[in-house]
Amino acid sequence: MTTWQVVRIIAGSFILLSLLLGVPGSPLFVSPWWLAFTAFVGVNLLQSGLTRWCLMERLLRRFGLTSGC
Repeated sequence: MTTWQVVRIIAGSFILLSLLLGVPGSPLFVSPWWLAFTAFVGVNLLQSGLTRWCLMERLLRRFGLTSGC
């Protein structure tokens, strides 16, 4: 797998998990404050799309994953 694939898998997993923990109708509901984490992930995806810089991708490259297009 390449870094861009792993970044999207991680971001998608974080969003789904925070929705499970933050939506009141969810069986795993903890607190609506988990929705702030969803917003944080969304802002980071937007920022990386506009600036072409992503901290998660940089960390994954340090762990040996190959960069992808």
